[in-house]
Amino acid sequence: MRVSYYPGCSLESTARDYDESLRAVFDVLGIELRELEDWNCCGASSAHITDDFLSMALPMRNLEIAEKENNDLLIPCMACFNRLKSAEKAAIGEIKTDVKTSYKGKIKIKHILDFLSEDGNLALIERFVKKPLTGLKIVSYYGCLYARPPEITDVTDYEDPRSMDKLINILGAESRPWSFKTDCCGGNLALTRIDIVKRLGNNLFDMAVEAGADCIAVACPLCHANLDTRQKEISDEYGKGYYLPVFYITELIGLSMGHSDVEKWLRRHLVDPMGLLRSVGLM
Repeated sequence: MRVSYYPGCSLESTARDYDESLRAVFDVLGIELRELEDWNCCGASSAHITDDFLSMALPMRNLEIAEKENNDLLIPCMACFNRLKSAEKAAIGEIKTDVKTSYKGKIKIKHILDFLSEDGNLALIERFVKKPLTGLKIVSYYGCLYARPPEITDVTDYEDPRSMDKLINILGAESRPWSFKTDCCGGNLALTRIDIVKRLGNNLFDMAVEAGADCIAVACPLCHANLDTRQKEISDEYGKGYYLPVFYITELIGLSMGHSDVEKWLRRHLVDPMGLLRSVGLM
């Protein structure tokens, strides 16, 4: 199987652990990732805040490149996914834009959660689970950009998405139900309105603890950054003492596969997950 891959800027910098774990998992599964040649930034979040034309022109160029490859296009970042889906809707006339494009909408644009949770791929992943994640109690955190607005994302279960929950369950962990799976973490306010990010993060941590979780799974570099890098700061400010390691879903899949690079990925996290993993016999 061959798919096109748009990594986006974060996965080449602050979210290298996401990119490396994703590539490693796909390699084990025997799925060929073809990174788009000469891809560019999608404009999230600076362009779509400041320039309507660039907010469509930047992601549209990537779609034009992808369509020439004629494969499904996989996107790991929620913000990138949302921007490229917006460009797709503009290209087919559902959103007004002044951007001219050759893109015809002939390829499918998928977030990796949707791709990995397809029935055939779930079964494929399950075949490679060597070390079930028994003992981990995980809440799936999708964030606000994966499913909404549904007229852009085409996600049907936008109030209660289940793709990541399905993946967690086949890995042998327990997916804990909670009502904050699509709430906002503050996203791109991480540098401009830290007060909002802290407040939203505290709400998410409180609800994860209330749900009985001992860790959080994400599939977005912005969500990971806000929940991992700010967790100690939020704990100190609110006097809570949170210890909730934040994993990319691809890291959890790699862990269940017994991949040799897992520790390298996890060493980049600020909330060290090793104590939790040792406590349940996974390290």
